[in-house]
Amino acid sequence: MIDSTPPKYKPEPRVVFHRTELNSILGTYGHLMAAGAARDYAIAMLKDRAVFSIYRRASEQATWTVEKVPALARRQGAWAVRGSNGQILKRGHELELVLRAFDRHKLRVVG
Repeated sequence: MIDSTPPKYKPEPRVVFHRTELNSILGTYGHLMAAGAARDYAIAMLKDRAVFSIYRRASEQATWTVEKVPALARRQGAWAVRGSNGQILKRGHELELVLRAFDRHKLRVVG
């Protein structure tokens, strides 16, 4: 007899943001929106990293990205904030400290 049950789908493991992490990132995004520096965001949960991209305009490339890369947790830190051309603005082990890259006195929007 032939087994007609479909094979079980096993999703690949992905890196995700936890609720508390996402709340902190969304809080920072809210401040950027209030300041007029951000209008849109996107979230990507990949095999090796989770990325929260912040856009100044929806049709442009990301102005900033907040990345969580667990493979770097013991080295430079799992968290990083990158600028629009890929440069690392801040990296560390704790999300709250890394998000300080968005403080008003450090944040400069060009263009």
